Amino acid sequence: MHEIELKLQVPPARLAEVQAAVAGRQPAPVMRLRAAYFDTADRRLAGAAIALRLRREGRRWVQTLKGAGDDGLTRQEHNVPRGGAPAMPAIDPGLHAGMPVGDRLLALLGTAPVMPLQTLYRTDIARHVRELRVRAAGAPAARVELAFDRGRIEADPHVLPVGELEIELLAGTPRAVIETARRWQARHGLWIDLRSKAERGDLLARGERIAPARRAAASRVERSMDVAGAWQTVLRGCADQILGNASQIASGESTAEHVHQLRIGLRRLRSAGALFETPDAALMDGAATLFRQLGAARDAAVVLDEFGGAIETALRRAGLEAPSTDTNAPSSNAPADTVRATAAQAWLLDLLGAMQPDDATTDVAPPPLRPMLAARLDRWHRQIVGAAARYADLDDAERHRLRKRAKRLRYASEFCAPLFGRRAVRRYLKALQAVQERLGAVSDAVMAADSFSGRASVDPQAMFALGWLSARREALVAAALPDLKAFAKAERFWTKALKQRD
Repeated sequence: MHEIELKLQVPPARLAEVQAAVAGRQPAPVMRLRAAYFDTADRRLAGAAIALRLRREGRRWVQTLKGAGDDGLTRQEHNVPRGGAPAMPAIDPGLHAGMPVGDRLLALLGTAPVMPLQTLYRTDIARHVRELRVRAAGAPAARVELAFDRGRIEADPHVLPVGELEIELLAGTPRAVIETARRWQARHGLWIDLRSKAERGDLLARGERIAPARRAAASRVERSMDVAGAWQTVLRGCADQILGNASQIASGESTAEHVHQLRIGLRRLRSAGALFETPDAALMDGAATLFRQLGAARDAAVVLDEFGGAIETALRRAGLEAPSTDTNAPSSNAPADTVRATAAQAWLLDLLGAMQPDDATTDVAPPPLRPMLAARLDRWHRQIVGAAARYADLDDAERHRLRKRAKRLRYASEFCAPLFGRRAVRRYLKALQAVQERLGAVSDAVMAADSFSGRASVDPQAMFALGWLSARREALVAAALPDLKAFAKAERFWTKALKQRD
């Protein structure tokens, strides 16, 4: 079976407030939930996004196996009652045989070298529940369950506090979960967290608190898909990268790489929207807004990391002290504040909503997938080649626009790779990647110069840095010209599909 739910983290200062709101005027009895989670010593289950637990629920034991879905809300789940003995029964993976997620589990455990299951971490939770009737976007009334969990995850000697709200669909449309989350988020300052207790527990058992940044996965588009199916597949891949990194950033414990990968996910989403010409302009605009808001930290890092050392060396040779940059660098927690903000959380909920089934129908037959995508790729390629031929004469804004177009074409090519042959796409991307790196270096030099321009008239060091960066920019422009010329001759992998369209 499947469960449809969404988890939101509760700020520590608002735990009592949310607990009281869930309890309502007639609070249900508090449920004590104590669970042990199992995995192999080499963590095969965690690596496959599978969680296996035994949990004491009141007077009975329940064995549960869960597997991740691909839309941010749905998870595979199989529960097996294990009786009411006081002592915890032995874990039995065979009880899940015959279920899709159970067969995956047994295949993992049967892989050589065979390793036994062991308890890696435990949870001790007090749960408050309440059922609500919800209407969402004109759909029939749905029922959802609110579950406020407060307690801890334990992996000796480490302990991680838990304070979260789970919203589970009992009956009706999945959009009811999203709309309920929207109201509770705005009212109590909650934030979406797609990391399960099992994921956080596995990190804790390894003595870690921060998961690696979520990178883009390979495209799973198939030739048998229509345009709508391909769009949904690409959308879900982008959303996985966005939501995974956003969850870690919002926790307040993240790295610059999480912010970088989140911004890549946002740009990939916008590229996908342009490739498939999605009508959801609000979703694309929201992605652009969040991308810009998260850019300040990255821009400050470029000035300091890429150019700071070289500028300081040049200044010393000229007998000047190093200047201070006018980057208005954000505080280390600024990305977390940005992602937790109601506007960003509302947009993430919109993203989850975009992955839910749409009952609308149309009588217009969609165009064949490969020829349609080939035509779009060809047009974008020609735009880049045309601008590249005039690159030395372009102004900074035009060069930046060209860089964005190159990124868009790169991501679109990656999305389409399974449709045209990954080997041919890789050859094309090699030439495009060289162009993108050259264009990026020029844009970074321009952005770094902007950080000094406001003080150049009154600050000798800033004036020097501005001149140095101007010369550096021109050198980078000259270095880019051979790669731009070579790209014009790159073999386009979509040519055959383009002929099918004519």
